[in-house]
Amino acid sequence: MDSNAKITVKGIVQGVGYRWFADRAARTHNLKGFVENLPEGSVYLEVEGSKQSIDNLLIDLRTGPKFSVVEDVIVEWNNPHNLFINFKIKA
Repeated sequence: MDSNAKITVKGIVQGVGYRWFADRAARTHNLKGFVENLPEGSVYLEVEGSKQSIDNLLIDLRTGPKFSVVEDVIVEWNNPHNLFINFKIKA
């Protein structure tokens, strides 16, 4: 793993299956980390993997599931800390 990204997705992204969508997309791109809802209505992900895989995930996240409306995707790139075993949805 060569990259870590902290990603905040803003818009209509809660109550529309966005976390499950993000989970499937992250697993498809062989990424590790987690996704969770934030109190103010956005969705937060922290992922680790190859830079190319994370870039591909970002393309998916900007689209989102059918009933979502993604207004912004904010990415903070970091060095990986290799603490994740898999990808999971946090409550």
